[in-house]
Amino acid sequence: MSKSSFNIFSFSGKMKTLHLSWMAFFITFAVWFNFAPLLHAVKESLGLTTEEIKTLLILNVAITIPARVIVGSLTDRYGPRAVYSALLALCAIPCFAFALSETFIQAAIARFALGFIGAGFVIGIRLVSEWFPHNELGTAEGIYGGWGNFGSAAAAFTLPTIALMFGGEDGWRYAMALTGVISLVFAFIFYVNITDTPKGSTYFKPANLTAMEVTSKGDFFLLLLMKIPMYAALALLAWKLSPANIDMISITVTYAIYAGLFTLYLYEWSQVWKVNKSIFTTPVPEMHQYKFKQVAVLNILYFATFGSELAVVSMLPLFFLDTFELTPVMAGMVASAYAFMNLVSRPGGGWISDKFGRKSTLIILTAGLALGYLLMAQIDGGWTLWVAVAAAMLCSFFVQAGEGAVFATVPLIKRRMTGQIAGMTGAYGNVGAVVYLTVLSFVDYQTFFYVIAVTAFGGLVTLLFMTEPKGQIAEVNEDGSVTMIDVGSH
Repeated sequence: MSKSSFNIFSFSGKMKTLHLSWMAFFITFAVWFNFAPLLHAVKESLGLTTEEIKTLLILNVAITIPARVIVGSLTDRYGPRAVYSALLALCAIPCFAFALSETFIQAAIARFALGFIGAGFVIGIRLVSEWFPHNELGTAEGIYGGWGNFGSAAAAFTLPTIALMFGGEDGWRYAMALTGVISLVFAFIFYVNITDTPKGSTYFKPANLTAMEVTSKGDFFLLLLMKIPMYAALALLAWKLSPANIDMISITVTYAIYAGLFTLYLYEWSQVWKVNKSIFTTPVPEMHQYKFKQVAVLNILYFATFGSELAVVSMLPLFFLDTFELTPVMAGMVASAYAFMNLVSRPGGGWISDKFGRKSTLIILTAGLALGYLLMAQIDGGWTLWVAVAAAMLCSFFVQAGEGAVFATVPLIKRRMTGQIAGMTGAYGNVGAVVYLTVLSFVDYQTFFYVIAVTAFGGLVTLLFMTEPKGQIAEVNEDGSVTMIDVGSH
């Protein structure tokens, strides 16, 4: 844990780690969301239908749900330096493949594989938690998340211009390939400049890579319960691609996916049992216990915060276009105000959490988020445009500050499992996006905002069960000695 001062303009020690981390995350988001701003050009160039474009957008987020869980586990085992560098380098391949695609099937496979880069976020959560003390952790994680998240907005602003600079109907290919080149180059920069922990600190690894450890019988069943929505969201995506919806895959393939997901869930049961069966016979010493309910509450809150952000960002330009009869360019610019808030909101949420406590901050921000979406549901053509934009920005402050506060708490639960916990919580954000966007395909905008508000109120209720992290958590060194890590004021 680095004890030097928190100076955002410094580029040495822990601050260098923070800056390189958000840059890596920024690049992963620019690559992951390089499709949306060039959507029209891709549609024209490859001769795609609107349904095929929608399918590509769904495929873009599909694999991210399991990817975040897998990458979280790999980070805990092999360290953020190696895993982030590998992810940046390997994901350049499907990025180039998409830029070179000539048919819908080629584009679909590349886009599906590219969803893996959306897992980069969870790696930095573990890395930043190794370098910053608990009283600065929320601010540091907020800067990492907020500034990195801005990669999607940066892609939206710059890629259409870059495509025009290259010119011709292949301009979009060069613009996308450029994001792949940046990702590949930064993989080497990151690997050369990062260490997993400050000098002299131990990088604690979980005993198992295949399943999360729990420390009580009740937590064993809660973990299995909390796994179900992740499989359900993937089943929902399969249903959206089935003949019942956009008819991209046959009914046989749909049922094969359902069967595969069910089999995978049963396999996960077996792994959770294998890792945790000892708790049914031998109680875990109190010093090494942690409460899985903390993870469950954070999962639900991230479902409502990041899940709604992903969903709203993809529908907001259209919402403003339809409600206020704007031009597509104007609607895009107005809607981008929502994403812009990330630069300050997410670090702000983390900072408030550092200063005023994790639980109270989450309660206030979640309540604000629920009320914010209730306000959004009232917007109609009778509103003045700037008032509607102000309402969207107010709502987005609570959403993104809530994300910052969630990930200010994640690293304080069990250090050696931070990647796994961040992976599961991050995956729940994507589950939320899938659920909300599916809801949107059946209802009007007002109902969509009401649905998010209701789930946020549900998150508020679960917060009553959360315990404020305080005191210390114990981690065992390889030689058997125990290190105590501060997680909050006593």
